[in-house]
Amino acid sequence: MTTLADQVRTALTTVMDPEIRKPITELDMVRSVDVADDGHVVVGVDLTVAGCPLQSTIVNDVTNAVQTLDGVTSVRVDLGVMTPEQRGKMRSKLRGGSGDPVIPFSQPGSLTKVYAIASGKGGVGKSSVTANLAVALAADGLNVGVVDADIYGFSIPRMLGVDRQPTRVDSMLLPPIAHGVKVVSIGMFVPPGQPVIWRGPMLHRALEQFLADVYWGDLDVLLLDLPPGTGDIAISVAQLLPGSEIVVVTTPQAAAAEVAERAGSIALQTHQGVVGVVENMSWLEQPDGTRLEVFGSGGGARVAESLGTALGTDVPLLGQVPLDPALREAGDDGTPVVLAAPDSPGGRVLRDVARSLAGRKRGLAGMHLGVTPA
Repeated sequence: MTTLADQVRTALTTVMDPEIRKPITELDMVRSVDVADDGHVVVGVDLTVAGCPLQSTIVNDVTNAVQTLDGVTSVRVDLGVMTPEQRGKMRSKLRGGSGDPVIPFSQPGSLTKVYAIASGKGGVGKSSVTANLAVALAADGLNVGVVDADIYGFSIPRMLGVDRQPTRVDSMLLPPIAHGVKVVSIGMFVPPGQPVIWRGPMLHRALEQFLADVYWGDLDVLLLDLPPGTGDIAISVAQLLPGSEIVVVTTPQAAAAEVAERAGSIALQTHQGVVGVVENMSWLEQPDGTRLEVFGSGGGARVAESLGTALGTDVPLLGQVPLDPALREAGDDGTPVVLAAPDSPGGRVLRDVARSLAGRKRGLAGMHLGVTPA
């Protein structure tokens, strides 16, 4: 016969840790379940770290899951903290049996699509495109992560409305989640207004830590917001994530397009694929329906054609994003336009680009094919 305590334990399997996105029972966070004769239930829960920023969410979720059971009159959650041994076991479980950090997206069996969002120069809206693509993909039900790899010019935290650091569980970081997207950025660790003054080796190490030390879980898509140009970070991405592919962002302006071609052409040296080109700030739609091409026209198409010729493959123009005040306003407010105004001109185009990326198959680079030489 199933007891009320058994029913409580079953109900707790539906409660997810809000940062790790796994059931608290699977993470061995449930310390005890005590049921009194009068139906009062006390659930002992051990948090991963003291002062967990989302402990109130866990308390509410546990309470809501248990209090609906027949026979339960009241619920109390008794919070504790995991011991170092418990945290070590949890880290090992999350990392597939190994406590050592590895980059999961570079492993042969990884099914995560990794897209590096690149541009030749700054100011073309690369970070806006990254933030909106991430949120649009998540809104369509995918598990999405974003690495703000623009160490000097980080802006992803503001655009996604993230205002706190990752939670540190010993050597493992649990990334904040905004609009369904897991995100990490050096901007979460730097005081407001303080510049990051690092040389190449430190940039490489920071990117490596973002990829290996952060617990990303099972992602369908990982986006990296790269700094402009073809410097240290672009090279490190190719080394650390050999299966990654490049999405080039440009504006219609001829000067911007010429520089964007160089950003995409790095794929010749790094052996990455180029998924396509996104042209941003394509035109400003007037009240009478006409289009004012503020920055000229044709830059995105020229970049796509030039890269296709250089790489010997088809490089499509994925979309043309118009100048849209709603896009800028939404980014400043921390809710990307694909959520804040999904039917706005910019929102529609960016959602279409996101769906084209979601529909692509993961490349074979870095994957184990099960073939051995004769």
